[in-house]
Amino acid sequence: MSSTTSRELVLVTGANGFIAARAIEAFLLAGYDVRGTVRSEKSGVAIQEVLKEYVDSGRFSVVIVPDITQAGAFDTAVKGCQAIAHLAAPVSLSFKDPVPVLHGAIVGTQTLLDSALSHGKDLKSVVLMSSIVAIINPNAPPAPGSVPHVLNEADWNTTSEEAVAKLGGNAASIDIYAASKTAAEKTFWKFRDEKNPGFTMSAVNPALVGGPPLIMPEKAEGINETVIHIWTILSGAEIPPTKGTMVDVRDVGRLLVFAVQHPEKADGQRYLASSAMGTNEAVADILKEAYPDRKDIIKGGVGKVWEDKDFDISGGLDVSKAVNAMGRPFVGFKESVLDAAKSFERYL
Repeated sequence: MSSTTSRELVLVTGANGFIAARAIEAFLLAGYDVRGTVRSEKSGVAIQEVLKEYVDSGRFSVVIVPDITQAGAFDTAVKGCQAIAHLAAPVSLSFKDPVPVLHGAIVGTQTLLDSALSHGKDLKSVVLMSSIVAIINPNAPPAPGSVPHVLNEADWNTTSEEAVAKLGGNAASIDIYAASKTAAEKTFWKFRDEKNPGFTMSAVNPALVGGPPLIMPEKAEGINETVIHIWTILSGAEIPPTKGTMVDVRDVGRLLVFAVQHPEKADGQRYLASSAMGTNEAVADILKEAYPDRKDIIKGGVGKVWEDKDFDISGGLDVSKAVNAMGRPFVGFKESVLDAAKSFERYL
């Protein structure tokens, strides 16, 4: 429990990140106290400002972990915590050098788990933020004539680690990122198998994460990489290529909270989170309808706002486990796009 209250204390690593910020908010709203880790005092300023009421009341605090790959990095941070949500990891869709990316993802996960085992005597659960790219093979199209396979939590990415091992820095950026997430999650489950810890272990595997940020950067250029396409389109710039299926950041927060609230149900489980396959052309249509004064500014032809059924992913992904865990449907594609756009109006 938190030292000053009867509320349970959750450690959220990488607290200044796009997903982590909303996860912290979700835990606080669910009645937990939260301790977040950041790499420097400077990187912890924004999250403390946006959650100032919780800082002032003692329900949210930040600790500095300069290097998550150093042995013992989390020894102090895990003390007194009943749960951990591990989100600190290298994240980018434009990686060039796989070595530091793989090192940060794998070793950062291992050091967190080592600290949890040796210093987390109060721990009940640890949840890993993994990714859909640890499930799908992003650069491996189905073989001609093959029967389509609906992917679920039992599936694993079987190609990206091999591609990176073979091609090194010449590997595709998505494969470098996917290899890091796949290897980190394998490290996570190997630890569970070998150490049989006293706490439960679960993983959340989201698709491309969209929705409204909690922390708003000073300038639009600082918007998170996975949601900046909404601003790009709203601003009137050229429509960027579509990158894949998406899920709203608030739903990711709900799944992390579920895993902590229901550790016995979530133990040993992965939760694939993806709500829709919406193209950026559809984003433009949605924004043109919502912002009629910008319909001649936003790029794209004269289209229609697609209905929710047009974003259906059921032919390729089975996300029923995550929906059942949340007890509600995912935030819809259109709602997620519009909520993000509303938060970006300040930059117009």
